[in-house]
Amino acid sequence: MVEISISICICTFKRPQLLARLLNAIRMQDIQDVTLQIIVVDNDPAHSAQSELQKQAALFGERLTFIHLPVSNISLARNVAISAAQGEWICMVDDDEYPQSSWLRELRNAQRSYQADVVFAPVVPEYDASTPEWVRRGGYFERRRLPNGTVIDHHDARSGNVLVRRSVLLAQAQNGAVFDPAFGRTGGEDSVLFRRLDMAGAKMIWCDDAPVFESVPAERATRKWLLQRSFRTGQLFMRTELLMTPAAQRPLRACWLGLRAILQALIGMLCVALLILFAPQRAFRWARIVASQFGKLNHFAGKVPEAYGSPESS
Repeated sequence: MVEISISICICTFKRPQLLARLLNAIRMQDIQDVTLQIIVVDNDPAHSAQSELQKQAALFGERLTFIHLPVSNISLARNVAISAAQGEWICMVDDDEYPQSSWLRELRNAQRSYQADVVFAPVVPEYDASTPEWVRRGGYFERRRLPNGTVIDHHDARSGNVLVRRSVLLAQAQNGAVFDPAFGRTGGEDSVLFRRLDMAGAKMIWCDDAPVFESVPAERATRKWLLQRSFRTGQLFMRTELLMTPAAQRPLRACWLGLRAILQALIGMLCVALLILFAPQRAFRWARIVASQFGKLNHFAGKVPEAYGSPESS
């Protein structure tokens, strides 16, 4: 048997055309002395990726493994992909992203240069032609970028475009699951995992030379969607923060975070009122902060938001 160097794990949900773009880009990777395994988990109950995956199987041959998981839960899908992975390294990339040809080479080189356990790299937005200028100018889909080799913590961690040592990843499994299924329909599963990796002392670094490009659909480039996302981000922050707080300290931590959210929401609403007429873009930034604080407070209502598997996520 040929020893596999890198297993690329992809979870897909109702995006067969974008998945095809990603797989085509993976076939074009310019990297030597590396044996790749590509694992795709179709998490759509209707198996919408089946036709495309059968086409790709003819191109990839035995390197491609695809699995249909009809229960829509991103944590379960990620866990299935990881279970099928045989490589020393696991690379996770989202189905709406695609890389340049030097992507894997740069990730591998960064890992070797800095002897890292985890290598994160940029996700660069690619806008639809109809995207309003205020969205492009506002940078709402931009993420922070750092110099090569920068050691990072869980605050800059995410599961889209990351290379991680398989043994380090499996060491974080709880009850056989690397990603927590309780977060599988809400999001936040990657935040929990990488926070645990951070706490376990895994060396996590940044590689700015290995970007992937992420499609931003026109329906997301709206004020409503951006405010809803900020609200959900606030909910997930509070949920993950309290989960990772020791049980004895959790009530006090919850009170502090709740009071802080109230104060920040009040400040934000005041700023919106002052800026809305003469600086609407700045006012909208504050409106997103307010939405995030309301999301944090909404956590205490006990309702867990489900975004994955819903119409807006497809």
